[in-house]
Amino acid sequence: MNTDGWISEFERKMIIQRYSPNSIQNYKSAVRAFLQLAERKYSHPMEVKEADIEKYLFWKIEKHHIGTSYQRLIVASIDKFYRSMFNIQLNIKHLYPQAKNKSLPVYLTTREMGRLMDNVTNLKHRCIVQLLYGCGLRLNELLQLKLHDVDSKNKIILIRNAKGGKDRVVMLSRRLLDSLRRYYKEYHPEEYLIEGQGGGPYSEKSVQTIVKNAASKAGITKKVTPHTLRHSFATHLLENGSDIRYIQVLLGHKSVKTTEIYTHVTDIAQSKIKSPLDLL
Repeated sequence: MNTDGWISEFERKMIIQRYSPNSIQNYKSAVRAFLQLAERKYSHPMEVKEADIEKYLFWKIEKHHIGTSYQRLIVASIDKFYRSMFNIQLNIKHLYPQAKNKSLPVYLTTREMGRLMDNVTNLKHRCIVQLLYGCGLRLNELLQLKLHDVDSKNKIILIRNAKGGKDRVVMLSRRLLDSLRRYYKEYHPEEYLIEGQGGGPYSEKSVQTIVKNAASKAGITKKVTPHTLRHSFATHLLENGSDIRYIQVLLGHKSVKTTEIYTHVTDIAQSKIKSPLDLL
């Protein structure tokens, strides 16, 4: 089985269908891992049976302890591969996890966010943190920002081809704009807003390290990732009385139900209900 060849053709079809670079990478990675095992037994993807896919998933869950999100990605990727390449609809819907994890998002308080920001002294790193938190960006959205996406006159930033293939607009704070102007004068980026040393988009790993180190220096014991800053952005907007549907648009959520998870945090935090312990 020519796995590399199949993956290249699969990638070509997804590019034509205008999938985002991040989605393409995730789909390719999941399908490649499956086909590399399948090629030990079969010479063509069409020889693979649905029972093989079920066994593969069971193995991933038992041996690698994958979560429900990754399980969902694997099933969706394999399903899309066979539909795109062979126009075959597999009967594998039963392999999707039955219920999504309802865990509450990890976020930082405004005081913790301030401490984290105080521990980012490098100007470029500071702009990265301010973009993630001040605009509620996903990591990939940050990395794909171009210089012309920043509209300083209207105080907005255009997020192009975000999750779901949609564009959206987010606010550009005065504080962030000041930082970006100083950053531009010092670093002179040519295409991407945040560029690596040799040009081109900044490293995903580097952004993760910047956020992790800043949280550690600030003495924050929570597990802090770039996405934690996005959660904090949404939570703090709710705490300040912003309408949830406005926050939904800023985050780029398809449904307000996705955004509503933040209300579970703020409702309890702001409620005046006392614990029975305090009534003793």
